[in-house]
Amino acid sequence: MRLDLSLYLVTDPELCAAHGMEQTVLAAVRGGVSIVQLRDKHASDAELVPLARRLKSALAGSGVPLIINDRLEVALASQADGLHIGQDDGEVADARAALGPHALLGLSVQTHEQLARLDAERLDYLGLGPVFATPTKRDHAAPLGFDGLAELAAASPLPTVAIGGLTAEHVEAVRLAGANGLAVVSAICAAPDPQAAARAFPRFGAVR
Repeated sequence: MRLDLSLYLVTDPELCAAHGMEQTVLAAVRGGVSIVQLRDKHASDAELVPLARRLKSALAGSGVPLIINDRLEVALASQADGLHIGQDDGEVADARAALGPHALLGLSVQTHEQLARLDAERLDYLGLGPVFATPTKRDHAAPLGFDGLAELAAASPLPTVAIGGLTAEHVEAVRLAGANGLAVVSAICAAPDPQAAARAFPRFGAVR
């Protein structure tokens, strides 16, 4: 599957509530979102699976993959296009074995020490951040800033997407830091018009 990290939407159930999750995602995709991650830290697997299936069906034919955050069983049950895990969400090797060779698999990285331990052959991309502190993820690591982002991006053997408090105004700074795209939550999910909000982001080139 073609990997385009240019505008990576991470969902938030509360921020998407005004329009509904599915309508928010579809509007954002119409606006140019290139990849969607379903993230909900509080819902059960049983609650997330039907939602993931509906999103997968809604995205069919768009070329935009659906990634599940943390929940391997949800990714498998919904036949999502991939999984994104954090440093404490299990082993990369186990996730890859369960998902198979064709699914997308991403990993969050905050430090050079984590990069040094990377199982790069089993991964497709890295999420680098947070660039800035963000209320949508209260247990995040210390913010990297653009200098820290640039250092990690330069050292990464894989394509990277920056995350953490980013808006359309930060696109050029993220590009100059060497990341392949940026992930956003509030800038699209909390917008009155998610399609227009997504369209406001200048685009990166796709990763091949």
